[in-house]
Amino acid sequence: MASIFTKIINGEIPSYKIAETDDFYAFLDINPNTKGHTLCIPKQEVDKLFDLDEETYAGLMEFSRKVAKAIEKAIPCKRVGMTVIGLEVPHAHIHLIPLHGMEDARFTSKTKMTPEEFETTAQRIASQLS
Repeated sequence: MASIFTKIINGEIPSYKIAETDDFYAFLDINPNTKGHTLCIPKQEVDKLFDLDEETYAGLMEFSRKVAKAIEKAIPCKRVGMTVIGLEVPHAHIHLIPLHGMEDARFTSKTKMTPEEFETTAQRIASQLS
């Protein structure tokens, strides 16, 4: 059965897209730690990050770096943190989280956003990609 992320890639479930290539997809987390919290995923459905082949792993890191740089330009924050947990969705993914303090990286409190705020945030980040 396809993961929720594969369904997002296939357009079966809507997302607030940030960036897309032939191999990777970035979109806003719908349950964000902070405004701008983005997920970067390979289009190839592989459960664990370290089970990706070397080329896909390196490509995902490069793609994630570009997205993180765009987040830094679009969202005021001290830095963009990166974390990999992977317990909720069996599809390798990287969390890019605009950090204002350590609490933002802990997944214990969430930011509420309206659909309009999600759309505006996605557009602001996407506009910073070079």
